[in-house]
Amino acid sequence: MNGEWSMGKVLLVISHSQFTIHHSLFLYLPFSNLIMKFYNIIIKYRFWLSLVLIAGGVALNMTGTGFWPTFPIYFIALIGLLSHFFIGPLRLIQEPMESGNIEEVERILNSIWFPNLLYKPVRSTYYTIKGNLAMMKQDFDSAEKHLKKSTDLGSPMPEAEGANKLQLGMMAMQRGDLKQGESYIRAAIRAGIPDKESEAVAYLTMCQIFMNKRELAIKEQFNQTAFEQDGQFIQQFFETSASERKEKMKEQINV
Repeated sequence: MNGEWSMGKVLLVISHSQFTIHHSLFLYLPFSNLIMKFYNIIIKYRFWLSLVLIAGGVALNMTGTGFWPTFPIYFIALIGLLSHFFIGPLRLIQEPMESGNIEEVERILNSIWFPNLLYKPVRSTYYTIKGNLAMMKQDFDSAEKHLKKSTDLGSPMPEAEGANKLQLGMMAMQRGDLKQGESYIRAAIRAGIPDKESEAVAYLTMCQIFMNKRELAIKEQFNQTAFEQDGQFIQQFFETSASERKEKMKEQINV
């Protein structure tokens, strides 16, 4: 796992697993596709629909209709406004995320005007996805900032919290902060990591840390545990790393 390229690959593997985790944080109701599409339209436009309902209620009041007959209109509008600001449109992210439409995911996230108003578990998911997007752009400073916010808020799923801490640990390792990296990765293993590939990466990174410490017995224990988690992935990882190094050497020779 030495080298900038290998670290980048590890971060993308973990980031992919994070996207998979957060699919399950969104509500998926057992309705037909038609009803789900209607539900998504309501979520997308509920702020403006709420304003239309309020305007309609005011217009009815001005024409002589009493308050109580229009109360249900105001009540529905209030629910729409509160859900817009406190829950947000994250439900809409599921489909573009699954299809790999990152631009649409970013557009939906940018439509959240006041992230600090989001309900705490939703806010945690919001910052995790922001961190993943920043990581995919290799903007590691922004990714670390967002993931720390998500970790501080806590995750509704322990596996997501573990993946967050693993990402933070890998970025600390990339900066050369082995102590902080080890702390985050140990915390990630304790919290639980959602998939075998990322869990193997965590143990393999601990193997690297203890190899740098010259504690070879502990290093071998983590190495064995890593292969127990997903030996095929680790073998492919090193094979791909080796082939990449060969390609770089060929390019340098040709130059």
